[in-house]
Amino acid sequence: MDYIGIRRALHQIPELGFEEYKTQAFLLNEINHLPQDRLEVKTWRTGILVKVFGTKPDRTLGYRCDIDGLPVQEETGYSFKSEHEGCMHACGHDFHMTIALGLLERLTTHPIKDDVIVIFQPAEEGPGGALPMLQSDAFRAWKPDMIFALHIAPEYPAGTIAIKEGLLFANTSELFIDFKGTGGHAAYPHLANDMVVAASAFVTQIQSIISRRLNPLDAGVITIGKITGGTKQNIIAEQARIEGTIRALSPESMTSIKDQIEAHIAGIEAAYQCRAALDYGANYYQVYNNYVLTRKFMAFCENEGHGLTVCPEAMTGEDFGYFLKEIPGFMFWLGVDSEYGLHSSRLKPDEQAIAKAIEVIFGFMASGEHS
Repeated sequence: MDYIGIRRALHQIPELGFEEYKTQAFLLNEINHLPQDRLEVKTWRTGILVKVFGTKPDRTLGYRCDIDGLPVQEETGYSFKSEHEGCMHACGHDFHMTIALGLLERLTTHPIKDDVIVIFQPAEEGPGGALPMLQSDAFRAWKPDMIFALHIAPEYPAGTIAIKEGLLFANTSELFIDFKGTGGHAAYPHLANDMVVAASAFVTQIQSIISRRLNPLDAGVITIGKITGGTKQNIIAEQARIEGTIRALSPESMTSIKDQIEAHIAGIEAAYQCRAALDYGANYYQVYNNYVLTRKFMAFCENEGHGLTVCPEAMTGEDFGYFLKEIPGFMFWLGVDSEYGLHSSRLKPDEQAIAKAIEVIFGFMASGEHS
């Protein structure tokens, strides 16, 4: 299998969540070229589930990759850049899919003892494909006994495996609030309710949630990345909208932060005589690595000389956390040595990491050390 050629072909056809039609067709075509005697394939929406039958299975292992792109205009300068205007694999999902295909090739040509389910999950970047896929009849019929996944990491040397026990990624939530007041002439502010002022006051006030309401031994983030409001410089704005994100290192802190946000919204509505509509958008559960399985994986990497690094937890969000909430498993970082980071329009991961990841994942599955 030409891993680099496959990665570059996938890089050219990024698609947004639940719109991965070309991607699904490409993946199914590659899967159809593998030996079929040990395979069974199901589709779920734009995703794919592939079962590889083991030689003498005692359990079922799960491996998940994500398949969607991001609404980013590519600026890599690649000769194989995205063919879809305004969409790019800026989070490495082209790598993730290639690695999963490479794993399938190894499993079908070198069968291992246990059954394996390889999951091609749509909509990781939004609106969130993990939870509905987890709850689907297709997945439930093949639910594995353990599951793991990887995510590329531009900050580590190519091929490095970085992981830790316990919490790896944070709980995350999107945040969208629309404020509706009364517009009017700029010369008569007393006859209007200015939503630019209301939204600005809200953004200033909620900064105290992290500094004064959250336990200082915990950690959280509220970032407002976008504010829009009004129509013209001499018209008092009738509407304003803020868009942001919330991050927290525990589900309890996420709940507390949201409670405080809602209390501040109620205060703004009363003080500025307006209405506010709140939408939390996509919510992702924390990625929490099972201690026993993570230690077994770390021991395997160390014994095989796979360049293991123990990493800190991150405020990154990943909907793989929903799988780990229900099924024991773990996620790890795969170093890809890029000058530019995740979600950057200039992200250029080192393709040599692909073969290394396949070697590590297949080796761990074949070793039986996950039992």
